[in-house]
Amino acid sequence: MPLPTRSAQPLVRTGALLLATALMTAGLTGCSALSPFNTCDDTAARLKDLRSQPILNSIPEGATTPEGLDSVDSRCIDDTGGTWLYAARVYAYPGSRRAVVDFYRATAMADGWHLQHDPSDQHTPETTAGLCFTKGGGGEALLLTVQFTTAGDLKFEYDYDAGPEFDSGSGFEIEVGSETDGARTGCFD
Repeated sequence: MPLPTRSAQPLVRTGALLLATALMTAGLTGCSALSPFNTCDDTAARLKDLRSQPILNSIPEGATTPEGLDSVDSRCIDDTGGTWLYAARVYAYPGSRRAVVDFYRATAMADGWHLQHDPSDQHTPETTAGLCFTKGGGGEALLLTVQFTTAGDLKFEYDYDAGPEFDSGSGFEIEVGSETDGARTGCFD
């Protein structure tokens, strides 16, 4: 007596579903040849806007730009994690980190920036962690950070040998950043 036979059609559908899932997974994990995400193409106007943000030139009295780092550094970074636009300045300051924090908190908030706090790290002082602000929306969202830096950091990040202006006081970097499309982004997302 012959064995009952089953239709092969459900097996074919199952196999096709598994193949489609495998191909989609490969595409989502970066195995595809072309990325469907934003790139640095056509970002010159947005970079120009970032460079012209007034906060980049608002500094506490006595702050100076180190020789060789006296202009705005602006770029589009395009890596496997996505793209990011930024404009940044480095300053040396003979005063305290507290004075830098107080200055930028007041100056940025007066210019419409909104101070954000890291919900997972409530105990690190701003004089260590720095500050992060957001502003705008609807394709015009910006992120502002104020971070403290040292001569060693400058050597590592910029291959820059800091002069005596970094021997005392506080060095800091201020950066305005944005997604390429101006989409809203948070400090601690």
